[in-house]
Amino acid sequence: QVQLVESGGGLVQSGDSLRLSCAASRLTGDVNAMGWFRQAPGKERQLIAAITLDGLNTFYVDAVKDRFILSKDSTKNKVYLQMNSLKPEDTAVYYCAAGPRILPSSAYDYWGQGTQVTVSS
Repeated sequence: QVQLVESGGGLVQSGDSLRLSCAASRLTGDVNAMGWFRQAPGKERQLIAAITLDGLNTFYVDAVKDRFILSKDSTKNKVYLQMNSLKPEDTAVYYCAAGPRILPSSAYDYWGQGTQVTVSS
């Protein structure tokens, strides 16, 4: 069973940066992409960024496109989400997920436990 463990969340101020990490283990052949979702209070969980395991394709939702950057370390089976210029509206629980493709958001089969990001104004 694929295991995903997120880390790096916390409380920061508006304009600060934060880097989330997702460590993947027991990856199976049906996993070709890893994504980051977030769920704010009272809202649905939303895919915000994703990358294929070969690194050739990425996806960013418009709200984060110019501020968040995905990267990966294949040797460590880790994916990172560098979040810059954070805003209070970025406050959410952030989830790492894995699946066969980066889109659609319903394609993801495996999930981490989530990490809280809180941005104060």
